[in-house]
Amino acid sequence: MTAASPLRGRRRRVPGPVRPGEVETAMAESPSGDLVPPTGLLLVAHRDGRPAGCAGLRLRPDWAELTRVFVHPTHRGHGGGAALLAGAERHARASGADRIRLDTRADLVEARALYARHGYHEIPAYNDDGYAEHWFEKVLRELTPGARRAK
Repeated sequence: MTAASPLRGRRRRVPGPVRPGEVETAMAESPSGDLVPPTGLLLVAHRDGRPAGCAGLRLRPDWAELTRVFVHPTHRGHGGGAALLAGAERHARASGADRIRLDTRADLVEARALYARHGYHEIPAYNDDGYAEHWFEKVLRELTPGARRAK
């Protein structure tokens, strides 16, 4: 089920495979400079001592947004995506978030399956990202001892 975005104003992505220059355009339209403390973080997964993937986490009041999730094709199928999700969830909980949200494209079938396997469920659009076609959320379990609540 695809959640249709009620939000308007941003250019919508044309469905299908990524076109040349599309990733660069999307990155320029949605910079990641906030993926640093205190507003967020960028996790980097390593395999055999080399970077193999990443995941960004934007901290919002009471929730966090998962973004920029990527595992290099040569490292897929070895649990890197699951490890990045677990790390992002751990950091979100420690920051006081009670849920994580994310958006993704329809053609990223494996990513959507990964999110579903790890307890994320589709929700209505929460942003107006022109490249998003599916929106997900996961309610996090109780906060870890000593975690603070986001303001």
